[in-house]
Amino acid sequence: MEKPVIRLIGVLAAAVIASGCVSIPRPLEGNFPDFYPDQVTERSVGARVRWGGVILETEPDSDRTCLEILARNLDRSYRPVVSDHSRGRFLACRDGFQDPAIFRRGREVTIIGYLDEIMPGRIGEYEYRYPVLDAETTYLWPERVDTVYVHHHPGYWGWYDPWWGPYPYRSHSRVRGSIHISR
Repeated sequence: MEKPVIRLIGVLAAAVIASGCVSIPRPLEGNFPDFYPDQVTERSVGARVRWGGVILETEPDSDRTCLEILARNLDRSYRPVVSDHSRGRFLACRDGFQDPAIFRRGREVTIIGYLDEIMPGRIGEYEYRYPVLDAETTYLWPERVDTVYVHHHPGYWGWYDPWWGPYPYRSHSRVRGSIHISR
């Protein structure tokens, strides 16, 4: 092969590989230990972690704001995965005011910070131990948009259609289809 052809193949291969890369927001980059709030022990205190999930409650205080977060697994871009699986709960506290209208229930967030303590609390009547993060980075993800896919199937369904008989290319006004809504 000639050098220009080899060079072109290399450029195309690099473009294909680069197009498959996941975009990680710059504030969330870095290496962190691989454990979640449901795995915290006393020995974990002091660790710098990257956790994410869904905001359950935002509590502003006089000098700082704490978010109660239902932890979720993170995808390759470190965004919380939408699922019914929980990795526990944790509190993420940061100096200053975080507006509860912005950091409202149901919003997805990824936090980077130091595990400061494990604080006793309650969820209903259940005694719970909350890992508390001293948050350095609070990354609020854009809200997900519902995507609607409409699959319209025209009248012809192949050689045999049980409603119309075995007549190829017969046109009729019946419409079939399906709607899929994903989030």
